[in-house]
Amino acid sequence: MNYKRIVIKVGSHVLTENGAVCKERMLELVRLISELKSKGLEVILVSSGAVSAGYTVLPLDRLDIGNKQALAAIGQPLLLKMYQEKFATFEILCSQVLLSAADLDSKKRTALARHALDNLLAHGVVPIINENDVIATEELEFGDNDQLSAYVTDTFEAELLVILSDIDALYDKDPRAFEDAVVRKEVSEISQEELDAPTTANNEFATGGIVTKLKAAYFLLARGKKMFMATGFGLSDVRSFLLDGVHEGGTLFKK
Repeated sequence: MNYKRIVIKVGSHVLTENGAVCKERMLELVRLISELKSKGLEVILVSSGAVSAGYTVLPLDRLDIGNKQALAAIGQPLLLKMYQEKFATFEILCSQVLLSAADLDSKKRTALARHALDNLLAHGVVPIINENDVIATEELEFGDNDQLSAYVTDTFEAELLVILSDIDALYDKDPRAFEDAVVRKEVSEISQEELDAPTTANNEFATGGIVTKLKAAYFLLARGKKMFMATGFGLSDVRSFLLDGVHEGGTLFKK
């Protein structure tokens, strides 16, 4: 494993089960991060799940933008508390960092954010980043955490973005429609046609789909970075890739 700093992004579908945060999968994720840190790796976590955490205590209509902002405001501290409890099991501190697109669109604010992240990582703290949904407007939002995690990887000088989701890899065609679909294990180029495909999400709390992940990969490939996409339902593929250096499942995007 030749990485010094990586970003792990976990999606809502992975963290959510039956309308609530799935604590078992969260614990497995935290366990993985603990093992990576024990190998000397710096890990930044981009986590979805604030809206779904808020929904468990106040089930508002999530299609209304005002309600979504309210649920995010309620859910952020609940989500962080869950993470704090899990990380404490491994004697690791975690922190919350809320970002908006405007924070990474200003040299001064970006420099301040980079200094804060570097300081946290230097002290062994795991920064947990999410979009600041409470104050984000249509003009100042990333739109989904796939895009946010790609910007975080580039801005905070990580070498690799790992996306854990309900999509276990990139296939040559839709595996739900075609039984003979084949995994594309390594991808170095993404076509405009793939980027322009309609965005779909498989979960009521999710905002992305394969297209948002391809856009994240496209962004990183253009900047000489790598992205690895694997399932978050069982972490054997990502563990094998990161801890053993063996690429079994999942897709690696690299030039």
